[in-house]
Amino acid sequence: MRILLLNANTSQAITERCAASARAVAMPGTEIVPVTARRGPKVIGTRAENGLAAAAVIELLAENAGSCDAAVVAVSFDTALDAAREAAPFPVIGMTEAALHAAAMLGGPIGFIGPVRRVLNVYRDVVARTGLSGRIAGYRPLEMRPQDFADPANMIAPAANLANELVEQDHAESIVVAGAALAGFIDRVQAAVPVPVVDGIAAGIVLAEALVRLGRPKAVAGSHAALPKREIEGFGDAVRKLFERD
Repeated sequence: MRILLLNANTSQAITERCAASARAVAMPGTEIVPVTARRGPKVIGTRAENGLAAAAVIELLAENAGSCDAAVVAVSFDTALDAAREAAPFPVIGMTEAALHAAAMLGGPIGFIGPVRRVLNVYRDVVARTGLSGRIAGYRPLEMRPQDFADPANMIAPAANLANELVEQDHAESIVVAGAALAGFIDRVQAAVPVPVVDGIAAGIVLAEALVRLGRPKAVAGSHAALPKREIEGFGDAVRKLFERD
């Protein structure tokens, strides 16, 4: 099994961190195929940057889908997730979507920690898309500086403090810590928190493997059926070929 890991920002360091987290949980025989956007924001932290990154998700998918069995969007806004599902011949999972569903199955009310106060309402939209807004006990912003995205080691203690605050004050029984930059660090947060803390990349890989094993076919009706024939200009051949099907 080969799982495509789609990093729609241009930070290779984040791609490598996500790939390491993915490989740590992947089943024997599962190959992780990490790819990084060639253009766009270094770190996706606004709606405008997320809009720019959406095209990168489709480009990366079009260029690499042929040899893979599933994909995980390694951006915590779950960038272009529905568009990727429409375009892909296989299951596509968003990392935050995966973390939320895993947290919902592991415990009761979910505490949500997202990087940077400015985009906390963007994460509310991400949660709403999953249908799990009613399961959220509370939200907390993890204030990250630009250098913290490059090296998030100093964020472990603050994230654990916020998680414990959600447990004690909001009665959360599981925790989602959003942010691809924090991939691989969640076990260190977990060590200081008394309820399950979920890493979106790890959850995404495990759920992608499960969907591949489930073996359901690509939809042939509805909004996630194969793309209709359209004329596309200004993108590479791989994207153009997505829209050349009869």
